[in-house]
Amino acid sequence: MPPKRIKRYKGRYALVDGIPYTMPIYAEDSPALMAGFSCDWEKANALLPGNEVHALKLPNGRAALLITVINYLKTSIGKYIEYSIAIACTHGRKPAPRLLNSMFIKSYGTGQYILDLPVSSEISVKGGKGIWGMPKHKANLDFIAEDNRVSSQYEKDGQFVFRIEIERPRSSTLKLKVGTTNYCQYRNMLMASYIYFNTRAGVNLFGKAKANLYIGDHPNVAMLKDIDINPDPFFTMYMPKANGMLDDHFDCWFMTYDQPPKEMPEGFESVINLGLSEEWLDPPSISDYQKFKI
Repeated sequence: MPPKRIKRYKGRYALVDGIPYTMPIYAEDSPALMAGFSCDWEKANALLPGNEVHALKLPNGRAALLITVINYLKTSIGKYIEYSIAIACTHGRKPAPRLLNSMFIKSYGTGQYILDLPVSSEISVKGGKGIWGMPKHKANLDFIAEDNRVSSQYEKDGQFVFRIEIERPRSSTLKLKVGTTNYCQYRNMLMASYIYFNTRAGVNLFGKAKANLYIGDHPNVAMLKDIDINPDPFFTMYMPKANGMLDDHFDCWFMTYDQPPKEMPEGFESVINLGLSEEWLDPPSISDYQKFKI
């Protein structure tokens, strides 16, 4: 549940980096899909920068690739799709013990490290990256919910990047009230933001979870082809009307390395000249994605 202090912001207003917000920062009635795929722990852990975040270990010793796509229909900054590609992780000096990392979430800082986060609108990039440090960028995205299937495709600069299809659960009656932690790298700092969901969902686990995953050769995702992803998900989830609320703060730490860093990741220069446009790029149009199936 969101902290009580956040609810007390209701009816108040904020203005950050030129973006007006009606508080609290929220999303309502927005369909979303999510899926988890196991992958090689050592290879997944190598994708995480610095020494402060570590790939979460599943009970079988593997890591988890998490795909979350939300079709935001009503938010503080308009409509947009958000396409999260992440590795489940913990935060601390060393990797957390398997099983305990899911039982003591706060103690081990359990969450997800976002590798890539394309969105539909410029204002979402400006706010998400400039304020919370999320690795947002504008791309061609869609979200298609059918009777038996939910799918979402991601393209960038005319190139196929990623696609996920899940079998839609028969019902969405499971009530979820859960908070999640999103970690990302910005200005070579480790950023952590927090969102709270209150929704009903349909969930399929293990053998009942069906999905198709397609990963292209685009540099944003090509490295995922080398982490030994199991194409059979260990869970899929569909939320027909997700409601979410962002926390009123984020955490930020210096990222440290065993050797002096030689390159500077994205910083303020990537957002300083962005505007407040809510316009979308054209929807994805590439149809020969089958050759990229995992």
